[in-house]
Amino acid sequence: MSSQPRERRLKRPLQPPVAAAHRVTIYTDGACTGNPGPGGWAAIIIDGSRRRELSGAVPASTNQRMELTAVIEGLRALDGRRRATVHSDSAYVVNCFHDRWYVRWRQNGWMNAQKKPVDNRDLWEVLIGLAERHDVAWRKVAAHSGVPLNERADRLAREAIDSMRAGGSGPRQDRPPPATGGKGETVR
Repeated sequence: MSSQPRERRLKRPLQPPVAAAHRVTIYTDGACTGNPGPGGWAAIIIDGSRRRELSGAVPASTNQRMELTAVIEGLRALDGRRRATVHSDSAYVVNCFHDRWYVRWRQNGWMNAQKKPVDNRDLWEVLIGLAERHDVAWRKVAAHSGVPLNERADRLAREAIDSMRAGGSGPRQDRPPPATGGKGETVR
């Protein structure tokens, strides 16, 4: 038995400590009118008592690219290194992190299990980098199942497409949320 100290390898590069004790909650959704077609994305960020809504649209995309973009923009909007819980109705996004697909993609030179190039690699590389920067928990929510903030994110993504088609504002909007009840649901 050797008395030499053992080298310990870190899975991630050293990061500064997480900024806040509380978790930020992010609800995301992406949408396309046609697939491919005009696409929209939205992220709702709840940070303590503060709530922000981000959304944007592009003239041509796919639903998967918009789902990825929604999560990217939500995580990009966080300052520093944070604990975050991302709620998404995209199995494509959530399963990548739950099942660690990205580890195999990197090991296999960005080839998937079918030995074909990983779709949307450009966005995956950005998202994986953000997920490694932050301390992220991933939660799958059922689409169109009455989860208020998921439904709101879906509406924002679709409204972004409509606004773009009507010649509205640029690709990213940060807007105040509607009046809410005590738990973040929209008051009607």
